[in-house]
Amino acid sequence: MGFFQGLLGNANNVSIETVKKEWGSLFAKDESVGVAYKLIRDYIIFTDKRLIVIDVQGLTGTKIEIKSVPYTQIVAFSITTAGVLDLNAELKIWVSSSPFAIEKKFSKDVNIYEVQGILADAIASSGKA
Repeated sequence: MGFFQGLLGNANNVSIETVKKEWGSLFAKDESVGVAYKLIRDYIIFTDKRLIVIDVQGLTGTKIEIKSVPYTQIVAFSITTAGVLDLNAELKIWVSSSPFAIEKKFSKDVNIYEVQGILADAIASSGKA
């Protein structure tokens, strides 16, 4: 089911070791990864300092957009839980510098309440809440 969810674009948990191996050059010396989620090629990474959204684009995946969002810049977020017939839950995050939300879908295997709790804790710890 995990592969099927990946094909549909839904995020699943990924190990911190995998994230550090593939994206270690993105992190500051004293920055640590808390939790990460992966779509087929995209990542959502929660560190102790910021949220990183990696969007691998195109058929070859040679073009990559990396959004780094300090928790202090997140002004709002929402979750939509998966329903009985739904395959996914959704997370939307609004950043102060953009009128558009960052939107990501998560498989039913991921506890969306846990994800929003991680985000809420990160925002509160940053002094924003």
